[in-house]
Parts: sequence; C-alpha cells; structure tokens
Amino acid sequence: MRTFLRRAGLALAALIAVLLVPGVSAAVSVTSAFGSHYAPGPARAVPAAAPKPHDPAKPTAVVVVGNLGAAASDVLAPYEILAATGRYNVYTAAPKREPVPLTGGLDLIPDVTLDDPVARTPDLIIVPAVPDVSQPTTAPITDWLRVQSARGAQMVSICNGAGLLASAGLLDGRPATAHWLRLGTFESRYPNVKWVHNERYVDDGTVISTAGILSGIDGTLHMVERQFGAATADAAAAAIGWRHFRNSPPVSTGLGFPDSVAIFNGGYRWNPASVGVLLTDGVGETELASVFDGHSHALSTRTIALSTNGNAVRSKHGMVFLPRADHASAASGLDRLIVPGSARGVVAAGGPAPVYVHDGTGFPFDGALRDLARTTDIATARWTAKTLELPMAGLVLEGSAWPWVPTLLPFALILLGVGVLVGVRRLRRAAP
Repeated sequence: MRTFLRRAGLALAALIAVLLVPGVSAAVSVTSAFGSHYAPGPARAVPAAAPKPHDPAKPTAVVVVGNLGAAASDVLAPYEILAATGRYNVYTAAPKREPVPLTGGLDLIPDVTLDDPVARTPDLIIVPAVPDVSQPTTAPITDWLRVQSARGAQMVSICNGAGLLASAGLLDGRPATAHWLRLGTFESRYPNVKWVHNERYVDDGTVISTAGILSGIDGTLHMVERQFGAATADAAAAAIGWRHFRNSPPVSTGLGFPDSVAIFNGGYRWNPASVGVLLTDGVGETELASVFDGHSHALSTRTIALSTNGNAVRSKHGMVFLPRADHASAASGLDRLIVPGSARGVVAAGGPAPVYVHDGTGFPFDGALRDLARTTDIATARWTAKTLELPMAGLVLEGSAWPWVPTLLPFALILLGVGVLVGVRRLRRAAP
C-alpha cells in the first residue's frame, strides 16, 4: 500500500509538473489579454469642451460612462442611433471630464460631468457595461442613477449595464436581462431581480434591459419607437445599416466546443498582432465600435488608437476621442493599420498599408468581422460574433478555419514536459 501511494504521489507530481508550464503561461496571457480591454492610456492634455447645440424643445439623452472604462459598442452604437434620429439632445457624461477607456483602447472625452445642468434632468439614460460594477468607484454613477430613477427618467441598460442598475437596486422586483455569459453570475449576486434568458431585450416600462452587446441596438431602437414611432426607429436602423430590427434574431445561450477558440487565443497567443486604428474626423460611431470591440473580443490582437497628428478627433455626431499616439511615431511597431469609416488617403508614409474595412455598404460590424476572418481565422470571427450577439445570417466569412498555431502550442508544451520528465528519469536510473 505504501508503495502504491508513493507511486501515485510521484505520478501526480509528474502530471502537475507537465501541466504547470502551459497552465501558468495561459494564466499570464489571459490576464494580459483581458487587462488590455480597459487599460488607461498615457497622460495627455484634455481639450476644452466644445459647446454642443441644445434644443430645449427636444428630450435630452445621456449616455453615462464610468471613469475606469465602458464597453465601446454599448456606448457608441446607442449614441449614434439617438443622434441619427435628430430627435434628441445627446450627451456623454461621467463623474469627471477625463479620458474614459472604451474596450480596445479607444479613449472618449465625456461631453459633461454628472453635475452639469444637462445631466441633472435627462429624459433618457443609456447605461453601458463598466468594468467596476459593485465597486466603490461606481458610487457616483449609482447615486446619480438613483436620483434620476426617482425623477422618472427612462433608462436603457446595454448588455452588462444591467449589473450597474442592479447594484443600484433599481432592478429589484423587475424582469431584466443581460449578456448570456454573465446572467448566471447576476442571478447569484442580485437575486431580487427577475432575470430573463433568451430575449434580446426586456421592456419593463421605465427600464429596458438588453442582452449581449449588439442587442443594445434593438433595445435602443425599441425605445426610440416607443417615444417617436415606427418610422423614426426604422430610419435610425437604416442609418447604421442594422437589418435585424424586428427580425427577432436568437440570442446565444451558452458555451460549446467551438468556443474553445477563445481559450487558445487568450492563452496561447504570446505575441498578438499590433493593430493600429487610425481615427479620422467624421468617422461613424458604430464604425469605430466595430473595429475596437471586434478585435478586443477576438482576443487575438491588440489595438491602438492613432491619429495623423496625435490630436483629438471628433466623430460623425460630435463625440471626442483622444488617440494614444500619432501615426508616424507608432508606424514601425504595427503589424496592421485599419482605417474605420469612409476616409481615404489620410495616412502618412511608413508602416503597413492601410486597410479600409468599411468599403462596402451595410452594417459596420459585418465588414469588421469579414476582415477578422481573413486575417485571423473563421472560428475566431464566429466566436467574436457570438460574444457580440451579432446575427450571422447572410454574413459570409472567408479565411483559415481555425487558429492552429495557438491551439497546438499547449500540446507541444505538454509533450516537451513529458520529454523532460522521461529524460530526467533515465538519467537517474543511469546514475551509479
């Protein structure tokens, strides 16, 4: 018995030794991949706030963001929808007017702070996912949300923005939904909420909650339709190329074997490609979201926001973004350069040739996913679409089928570990 236990212990120790290197390397790589989502940018001067036209006859919509970050698509797509209607005064607001990192490293300068007059009495509030739900850093936002709820402001939570509302106690007793990857966690953390599965959005009167990321488009359009009618909502959907409104595409329900691509991308791409994203004045907000969120959820690359001169850039509907570098200084370290939107011929010499992912018509994420499939692989693009809740009907992807190199790497490390153990054992046996 003692001999058996000794051998079992040695076998277990050998197994741990063999799995240690691939396990630790994956943990380090995954931590780096997810840590890059909301990593703050370098210190830069914040441009002075430019006055925005405000029509007192229109309702005011505020997209609230946290100073530690927010999900890019949760912020940008609803903002563009509301602005495209021409029916709202639309602002972004945060506790402080300083750069807010959106997923993928896109730094937004909020229009106003939460104590600005236009943020004190909004008619509609968009609540995106933030990285610090239930932490003390969100207190200024949750306190503000409680005040606005008591006033009767309408709210739309996008994706895991429902967690922010739930942490403020504003969903207690209400039906609500969130991203399929977080619903189980939210059910445990906020048991007083009636969490709903398998719906793109849930309308509970003053609060509309939406499922994963791009489901927020449907929820926002539903709110627009409620307030201004079907024609206005249809026109806003057409303005961003969203062909799925009213089609009720299904939502994702759980993980499957093909989703293991996320493990290999996150854990075993030790030197992910560096993708520069050139910001240009007038770029569409959803176009920006499609590139930054597409790459950040793929876990296969790292994006860096650039401009031709390093100065702030203003989007199609007036959002202000600070690049993290100018193109000339960053060009030599880039593997690829993507230019979102319709701008052409604006790239300085040096570095990789620009790629225009929005050359075609249609929804911007379709072009971004096709580019991701071509340059990474189809399995990664499909995983990204699933996490984004982007319907795949009619979206044709071309490229390599699977990320074979990061998939084979952990198995190669295991075989190397086995070889080392066998070699050590033989040396010990051969020793006099």
